[in-house]
Amino acid sequence: MKKADIDASKVSRPDPRDADVAAIRRYLGLIALFCAFVALFFAKEVVLPFVLGILIALTLSPVTRWFARFGVPPVLTAVALIAAVSVSVVAGGYLLSGPVSDWIDDAPRVQRELEQRLRGLTDSLRTVKEASEQVEEIAETATDPNVVKVSIDQPGIVTTAVQDMASFATTALVALVLALFLLASGDMFYVKLIESFPRLSDKKRALKIAYGVEQSISHYLLAITAINAGLGAVIGAGFWLIGMPQPVMWGVIAFLFNFLPYVGAIAGVALAAAVAIITFDSVGYALLAPGFYLVATAIEGQLVTPVVVGRRLELNAVFVFATVVFWAWMWGFAGALMAVPFLVCFKVLCDNVAALAVIGNFLGSSELRGRFDPLRYDN
Repeated sequence: MKKADIDASKVSRPDPRDADVAAIRRYLGLIALFCAFVALFFAKEVVLPFVLGILIALTLSPVTRWFARFGVPPVLTAVALIAAVSVSVVAGGYLLSGPVSDWIDDAPRVQRELEQRLRGLTDSLRTVKEASEQVEEIAETATDPNVVKVSIDQPGIVTTAVQDMASFATTALVALVLALFLLASGDMFYVKLIESFPRLSDKKRALKIAYGVEQSISHYLLAITAINAGLGAVIGAGFWLIGMPQPVMWGVIAFLFNFLPYVGAIAGVALAAAVAIITFDSVGYALLAPGFYLVATAIEGQLVTPVVVGRRLELNAVFVFATVVFWAWMWGFAGALMAVPFLVCFKVLCDNVAALAVIGNFLGSSELRGRFDPLRYDN
């Protein structure tokens, strides 16, 4: 009996090699994730158009599927949708080219006037700058005179703007063409996804994740676009009543900036404050513009967006802010715009995969807000 008990204990004892294998898998997963982020950082110019095209296709795919119910081929719907998006982008860029060029031309004058209005603050900053320059001069005189110094000329603002516009046009063209092919293919990729899994349970899970990502991204982007358009109209009308120059341009700025959670609102308020200070003589009246911008974005963020988007897509504010900062560092402004859609996709994936359920719980907003009392758990 004792020998049988010993043999049973030996059989039930976990093999330490299994723990080692699991640890190796975790480390390999972390290494693979790190390598993927490094590849995305250096392959931005190649990957960004494809990511943008996939997001456009996910946003417009429900429209294509809805028209398919009435017998409209997906190819015709895809061509019409992509043509509408292309015309809207080109028309918007053409209409805004004049105000943007005026802003670029007036940038030196705005800087000078802003420095005059904020002379006290700029004098302090100038003192610090002069002190740092003196330290650099002392360091330069102490170096070896035989050392050859090389200076790199930075391109001007016009050259940089032209390069950015050319890069944006190329990215947009590739993204729209890719979105056209994805939309025209209909449900082909969903069929291929189902055929890739042998078991029926895996097929259902994969299809559930795919449709969940599509519905979440489509609902989120369409809703946020409509909300931002309304916010831009409100801010443009309010700035017109206040007397701010180029209120239409301010509406477009509010529309674009509001795709960046938290960061966009702060940047918009700061920019409105800077322009208002040099536009109006009274500082009190100048504060109306940034104050109105702040109130409008606060109402949108706290009341309108939660109602329209719904609690199903509410995300943890800390993770949203961290994701925006991270992708802004990775891919710049384009990465910051795509940060929240990336987070929504990952949240849907975590909600449908048992191994990632803990991460999905952290990414979601707190449903126990106002009802959780930590003192109850002290004992």
